[in-house]
Amino acid sequence: SERQHLVMSVVTLTRVFLSLSVKRVAFSASLSGTDAQTIGPFDTYMPLVFKHVVSNIGNAYNSHTGSFTAPVRGAYHFEFYVFGHHSHPAGAVLVKNGEHVFIAYEHSSGPHSVSSSNGVTLLLEVGDVVFLRLWNGAWIYDNTNRHSTFSGHLLFPM
Repeated sequence: SERQHLVMSVVTLTRVFLSLSVKRVAFSASLSGTDAQTIGPFDTYMPLVFKHVVSNIGNAYNSHTGSFTAPVRGAYHFEFYVFGHHSHPAGAVLVKNGEHVFIAYEHSSGPHSVSSSNGVTLLLEVGDVVFLRLWNGAWIYDNTNRHSTFSGHLLFPM
C-alpha cells in the first residue's frame, strides 16, 4: 500500500541520516616525537601519555591525559606497540574503564632491544574510556623513530 511505502521510505531516510551523522573516529600517537624518552620502572601502574599525535579524527583522543573517550556506541579496534632497550622488561596494558583488558610484554635477558604489541576490538558505550598503563616494573622507550605507539578507530557504530 501507499502508506507502507511511505513508512519504509521514512525508515530508510532515517537510517541514512543516522549513518551520515555518526562521527568518524580514528587516532594514532607515539609516546615521543622529538627526544629520546625512557619511562619507568615504577612499582605501580602508571598511565602512559602518547603526546606526539599523528592523527586525531573526531578528537576523541586526549594528548594531555593519554585517554580515548568513545563519542558513539560502537565496535572500536585498538593497537599498541611498546619498545624497550637493553635488559629491561617492556610492557603496557590496555585499560577500559579501569579494568585491564590486554597486555603487551617482553623481557630480554641480554643487552638487546625488545618490542611487544597487541590489539583488541571492544564494544564501547558513549563515554567509555580506554588508555594504556605502564606495566608494574617495566620500562618503555621512544625517540624520533616512534617505536612506542597507541592507535584506535571506530570500526562501525551500533
